[in-house]
Amino acid sequence: MELEHVLPQDIEKRSFEIITKELEEKGICLDEDKAFLIKRAIHTTADFEYANTLCFSENAICKMAELIREGANIVTDTNMGLSGINKTEMRKYGGSVYCFMAEEDVAAEAKERGVTRAVVSMERAAKLPGKVIFAIGNAPTALINLREMYDKRVYIPQFVIGVPVGFVNVEYAKQLIMETDIPYIINQGRKGGSNVAAAICNAVLYEMRKGNL
Repeated sequence: MELEHVLPQDIEKRSFEIITKELEEKGICLDEDKAFLIKRAIHTTADFEYANTLCFSENAICKMAELIREGANIVTDTNMGLSGINKTEMRKYGGSVYCFMAEEDVAAEAKERGVTRAVVSMERAAKLPGKVIFAIGNAPTALINLREMYDKRVYIPQFVIGVPVGFVNVEYAKQLIMETDIPYIINQGRKGGSNVAAAICNAVLYEMRKGNL
């Protein structure tokens, strides 16, 4: 192994070249319309399993881009996700990024009701004006709550990015969303995280900036 001399501004480009080469070496052929997003998830995690585990509902990427153009907001379940999503790009379309998890009244209500803060946060997100894209990278209970609201027809999510990481109810929660007609991008299995949720959002935003979506 040798040191690669790469200029700071070229590091990301070089990383994607490596990812593309290694995918070819592994014999993995990505769908052309999804490749940019899957590669960004791999870039964020250095984990090539995302080439096989990321699942998309029909025309998911185009639908997400359309929602952003219509001024949809993004609600995420961690401040890490909030920090990672490119808010400058979102503002170009009139959208904002929210995370309610750390708000004191959310924590107080969750404690009083005996539920997770994610549940209260999703209920709060459902009251936002306009359309909402949910970017869930940590809390499976957020996905479970979204499904419960969907089943009761209390609230129908416009789009769900479901990539919570963990062991308890994670795979079950992801499957709950995939069983519906809600447009989604889901990572099957236990893997995911706030960084992946943010990377998926940014992948779409950057393709929109390039004029490819």
